[in-house]
Amino acid sequence: MLPPAAPPPYRPPAAPPAATGPSRAKPPIPVKILIAGGFGVGKTTTVGAISEIVPLTTEAEMTIAGIGVDDPGQRSEKTTTTVAMDFGCVTIDRSLKLYLFGTPGQARFGFMWDDLARGALGALVVVDSARLDDCYPAIDFFERAGLPFVVGVNAFDGRLAHDLGAIRWALAIGEHVPLVQFDARDRLSVRDALLVVLDRALDRATRDKRA
Repeated sequence: MLPPAAPPPYRPPAAPPAATGPSRAKPPIPVKILIAGGFGVGKTTTVGAISEIVPLTTEAEMTIAGIGVDDPGQRSEKTTTTVAMDFGCVTIDRSLKLYLFGTPGQARFGFMWDDLARGALGALVVVDSARLDDCYPAIDFFERAGLPFVVGVNAFDGRLAHDLGAIRWALAIGEHVPLVQFDARDRLSVRDALLVVLDRALDRATRDKRA
C-alpha cells in the first residue's frame, strides 16, 4: 500500500488587483487613544489584550531599589514595570483604526504624559477599585488638559472592591464622565471600553464643531 501523498505546499491567495479611480478604497482614519492610570492597574495588559499586532512594550524588571517607591498592591504578582510607554493598534472597521499608547504609571515618569497626550482624541483611565488613590493624578491630568476620558474600573479576579456608584463618588467625577467596569485580560471587554472612549471623543468633537 502506497503511503498517502504529501499535501501541496501552502501558497497565500493572490491579492486582488488594486482599485483605481474614484472607487479606490480609502485607508482607515487613524485615532490616537491613551491608556492611562496608576502603577500596576493593568494598562499594559489592556493594550496587549486587544492589539492586533505584537504590542511594543518597554517593560523593565523591578528591583529592590523600587521598594517603597513602586507599590503594585498586595494582590499583584507584578515583577516588571513600564518605563516609557506601551503601543498597540486595533482596526475597528474599514474606516477607523485605533492607535493605543499606554502611559507609565509612576509619578517620576509624569514628564512624558504631555508628549504622549499630544494628538490624542481621548483616554481610558484604568482604575483598581482597591487602590483608588492611584488614579487621581491621571484624572486630574486629563481634566486640566481638557481631553475627553472614560474611567474603566478593572475587575481584578472578576469582582470590584466597591460598586460603581461609590467609586464615582470617591473620584468626584461628574455624570458627564462615563464610568465602566471591564476586564483588562478580555479582548471583548477591552473593546467595549474603548468604544465608550471613542463615542465620548466623537461627541466632544461634534459639540466643538457646532460651537
